[in-house]
Amino acid sequence: MSLFTELQAAAFREGLNPRTKKAREWFRKKARELTDINKLDLISDDRLTQRNAPRPGKMFTFFYDPKTKEQLPYYDTFPLILFVDTAPGGFYGLNMHYLPPVARARLFDALLDTANNNKLNDTTRLRLSYSILTSAAKYSAFRPTFKHYLTGHVKSKVVEIDAPEWSIALFLPTESFRKAGTRKVWADSRKMI
Repeated sequence: MSLFTELQAAAFREGLNPRTKKAREWFRKKARELTDINKLDLISDDRLTQRNAPRPGKMFTFFYDPKTKEQLPYYDTFPLILFVDTAPGGFYGLNMHYLPPVARARLFDALLDTANNNKLNDTTRLRLSYSILTSAAKYSAFRPTFKHYLTGHVKSKVVEIDAPEWSIALFLPTESFRKAGTRKVWADSRKMI
């Protein structure tokens, strides 16, 4: 059984609807209890759709090796992104790992206002663009998460996380920062916001 299936089943036993704020809080608490998630197993989960490239308004994860890693103060080798737009040589995404869980939840709740529907199913996508993100104060936490990914430096298939699992994936401790720990990254992100 996959990690997503296990967590969804546990939420169901608790009587939680995965599309609610209460469920997101429950998933966040459960994710804190998880300490050793095998990222290779997660990305190989047969319930997740593997893609050659990300699609607009969806959530993805993949292994990444930045071109300019020597110049970066730190970087995430296993980003969890909300796809924003194409970019020269790749794409822009919001890597939610750059925010601590509470700020991540707040930004995600605000971003849900851009969804094309309230179903949180296969048809759901977020309508994101740089101009939308800069247009309202409620999205201001996006700044430290906005990253340019080069397609040639993506080191695995890009795995799409279906909308019903967004709340689960959002809080899984899968960040894989190099050159700094989460405390430093999150402290810098808070300053940027």
